Amino acid sequence: MDNAAPQSPAGLSTTPTWLLNQSASHATRLLSEGLAAHDLRGYHYRLLATLAEDGPASQADLGRRCGIDRSDVVAAINDLAGRGLVVRAPDPADRRRNVISATDAGADEARRMGATLERVQADLLAPLSATEREQLTRLLTRLLRHHSGH
Repeated sequence: MDNAAPQSPAGLSTTPTWLLNQSASHATRLLSEGLAAHDLRGYHYRLLATLAEDGPASQADLGRRCGIDRSDVVAAINDLAGRGLVVRAPDPADRRRNVISATDAGADEARRMGATLERVQADLLAPLSATEREQLTRLLTRLLRHHSGH
């Protein structure tokens, strides 16, 4: 049995913070590699998936729903619009505001990216049983809710 103190290198490797950080690093790498095949990033997927699930929305509303800073939303929408995955149109209720909609190509891309995300999840969680995956998800959700104040 290793009696190393948590502050030592050996003890550190068994702490939840270190384990979560290392797992997050692997998850980020796998996700980035998976989405790179689409020549897109995670925030592009969040925007497309939100539009596909909830329908058209203002840029500001999309940013809030996706947890993306307003200036980053504009850049991401510009990227997606340049690829023909979303369109901007003036809001009929307020011409100063744009409403963003996914195109058919954007909805298709969201589905393809969703399938990639499922493959990434399967790869990341491969050593866990279905029950363990559900348990891990519940525990991580509880931690996140606690620390984000929700």
